[in-house]
Amino acid sequence: MTRDECLTAALKAVTGQRQQDYGTPDQNFQRVATLWSTILNAPVTPAQVAMCMIALKLARLMNNPTHEDSMIDIAGYAACMVELNNG
Repeated sequence: MTRDECLTAALKAVTGQRQQDYGTPDQNFQRVATLWSTILNAPVTPAQVAMCMIALKLARLMNNPTHEDSMIDIAGYAACMVELNNG
């Protein structure tokens, strides 16, 4: 996979069917942040959700560094975080 293919796949992932299924990043990441805040009994922001999801994917890559889906997801979460920080 080339970097162009990775970024194209990430773009498709965060703007395509997933957005239809889960809502926009600001909606979905806010829902996750609210749930995590309740579970952890500590405030969690939508941007922190994105960072934690990236960390999850990094942990998975430590087990299998060639898993392309995890790399695509990291690019997608990073793009969502940019939007969350600018929104």
